[in-house]
Amino acid sequence: MASSSDVTSSAGNTPENPESGSTTDLSDTPADPVRRGRVRARRAAIMAVPAVAVAAGLAILTAEGALGVQFAISGMPFTVTATELKGTGFEQFGGLDKMAKDSPNAGDTGGEVLVVTSVIKNATLADLCQSVDLGGINLVIKAGSGQEKVQASDLTTDSTELSGDADFNNIEIGNDASTLDKGGVHGPIGVFSQQSDGVRIAKLRQTNYATTAGTFKLPGLKLGFSEKAC
Repeated sequence: MASSSDVTSSAGNTPENPESGSTTDLSDTPADPVRRGRVRARRAAIMAVPAVAVAAGLAILTAEGALGVQFAISGMPFTVTATELKGTGFEQFGGLDKMAKDSPNAGDTGGEVLVVTSVIKNATLADLCQSVDLGGINLVIKAGSGQEKVQASDLTTDSTELSGDADFNNIEIGNDASTLDKGGVHGPIGVFSQQSDGVRIAKLRQTNYATTAGTFKLPGLKLGFSEKAC
């Protein structure tokens, strides 16, 4: 989960040409039309991701820029679940997150991950669980399972997968991401986006690569290792 403004975090998990190198710098290979084509497709995917999420009836938590701008992602995905998420001030748009240079987790992506960035100004989550696979064992964090729920402000997350039952209040679909005004974050100009006054997601499940928040209160926090992920 995460936050920021005016940014172009982005990710391309489109496989590169197996006979070529990294796809992140076109200037190094001006004569390679295959590489140019893949980058164009990647940019097009960034614009389309939010629309696909809406059509599926899903919502994602995340704010553009807070992730890609503030830190390089590890490239290790983590799972987040909650029985219910309620939020006000929701925004969503596509982006690319970048890993640290020469990251061993880059694989054939060139160190980039195509994500959906979502922003929630104020969020409440019940029965929060977060887990990351460390290779045979999972680091698991749980909170908000009692009467007091997890509270977050300026929450953003960069996600590649999400499922749940979503309801939006006063939703707007098709905005230019640079004009968003519900969550306090402006996305990149020319990118398709959506926003709403409020959002509720039941049975939330996400695969995330980054999360940030202005404040993050975790009542009943429990951290440990387990063979079982969230």
